[in-house]
Amino acid sequence: MNNEKLKYLDPQVLAKLDNIKLRTRLAVEGFIIGLHKSPYHGFSVEFAEHRPYMAGDEVKHIDWKLYGKTDRFFVKQFEEETNLKCYIILDKSGSMEFKSNEISKFEYGGIISSALSYLMLKQQDAVGLILFDTKINRYIPPSAKFGHLDNILVEIQNAKLGGETKVAPIIHEMAEKIKKRGLIILISDLMDDPYEIVQGLKHFKHKKHEVIVFQILDPQELNFRYKDNIKFVDRETGDSIISQPWYIRDSYIKTIFGIISFYKKELSQNKIDFAQLRTDQNVGIALTEFLKKRAKLR
Repeated sequence: MNNEKLKYLDPQVLAKLDNIKLRTRLAVEGFIIGLHKSPYHGFSVEFAEHRPYMAGDEVKHIDWKLYGKTDRFFVKQFEEETNLKCYIILDKSGSMEFKSNEISKFEYGGIISSALSYLMLKQQDAVGLILFDTKINRYIPPSAKFGHLDNILVEIQNAKLGGETKVAPIIHEMAEKIKKRGLIILISDLMDDPYEIVQGLKHFKHKKHEVIVFQILDPQELNFRYKDNIKFVDRETGDSIISQPWYIRDSYIKTIFGIISFYKKELSQNKIDFAQLRTDQNVGIALTEFLKKRAKLR
């Protein structure tokens, strides 16, 4: 059964499932099974750690077994003392509808958002969801109750895509709205002004948040392997142009990878985790990037 479940990390398989709850469960189960073959073998959905005893701590929380081994006082720190609030900001603009295979960028981002929400709630952390295009369309405040997952899944399932996108203003708005330090996860194709987006993400860092950015792109957006004359239509504005793809391919590839390099460099310099993902890529890669960051936070 283990090997069977691993196939559900394939986005093409997940895309064929209509039930988003089933998508989420299978993706997470496949991911956790896959962890047994990775450096994260010790992952657990529950968490507790020790910290040195300090004046004022209750004696009943001292770990006496550990004292016997170390001759030092340590206090057990439980989930409710270590949980955090996570905000998943998911792009639902027109460009996220694009797909050259069975799964769109939004569907891929939706699977990741759902799976991350599942993992956060299993760890008794609070998670919320923001859906946006040019404005915030839906805002679901964070909650740590596991039943809250249904609220998130319903919003992703029923999201109406379309319209232009304004990533930077949304980021700035949320940076001002979220008062308590937390974990921010932006999931978008980042098809907007790169400089403005980076400035917005730096706003989050200025507010002391931890930030992860998942850039979701379709393989064709990276490879541009069109052969015949083709009509390109902007899904956000409706503008169109007919072009010979072989004539503009080199220029296009240079531009798109220049933008990705810009994000990698700028976000790295600002200590913002960045992962560029393709919609044909194993969902487990995104979940592992998340788990790395969670390990740092813990």
